[in-house]
Amino acid sequence: MLGGLERALLAILLLVLMAGMGATLDGADFRAVLRRPKGLLVGVVSQFGWMPLLAFLLAKGLGLDADLALGLLIVGCCPGGTTSNLFTYYARADLALSIAMTVASTFLAVAVMPLELHLYGAAVAEGVEIPLGSIITTLVLVLLPVALGMWLKRQRPLAAARLERIGGYCGIGVLLLLIVASVVRNSQQFAEVPVQGYWAAGLLGCAGLALGQLGARLSGLSKAAQRAVGFETGIQNSPLAFAIILASFAEPAASRMLWLPMLYALLVLVSGTVLTLVLRRSQ
Repeated sequence: MLGGLERALLAILLLVLMAGMGATLDGADFRAVLRRPKGLLVGVVSQFGWMPLLAFLLAKGLGLDADLALGLLIVGCCPGGTTSNLFTYYARADLALSIAMTVASTFLAVAVMPLELHLYGAAVAEGVEIPLGSIITTLVLVLLPVALGMWLKRQRPLAAARLERIGGYCGIGVLLLLIVASVVRNSQQFAEVPVQGYWAAGLLGCAGLALGQLGARLSGLSKAAQRAVGFETGIQNSPLAFAIILASFAEPAASRMLWLPMLYALLVLVSGTVLTLVLRRSQ
């Protein structure tokens, strides 16, 4: 379990991370993609279609306990994050589309994410009350630093560039803090995560990457757009999942629910890196 000081530090890191995410988003890129909206529409449908469904099927198919299943479902319902933009850039895919998907999915998540948690949550976590009101509040509050980062990029680009770098470091800090705190305080329990939990966390990212790209290909998008949709679909905003769980659920359930989002965050970085290297080699 996380102590009070750790929770406060984590909250600060998450706020700076989300502001740094906003500082990477450029309205001009978003407007360029809106002039050819097919890719954005396919991407958003893929994001909120495949990932929650995959999380639900993995939780049910692998027989995860309610807390683990709900943690997996929350990360599956999250929007995309800036990590997907980074992989899209290195894979030489459609970066403007990736950024536009990040913006659109982040703001749409306020309405879509609670609906999907309500739809799938009762089936994977029977008897667990999902505090949808608290989740919506957390999403709205998270959007404030994102909006601040976007405003700063438009008004003060140099300051936004510094904030973007600091936000990236904070993202690493979030993962390190959660992993170290979990190992120190809950090492025995963390070791008891069933094998199915590791499979679920790993498969969620890999299947999302594959199905996102496949759906974009079937929709007739360009190869660059297919790759962007694949990355944006499979790589979720894990820190947002951490924030929602910590702000909305009580201990000890919250700490247990964090395990699969943390595993997912680590494993999807590996699968995303492998896919990026394969795509660059194929070019």
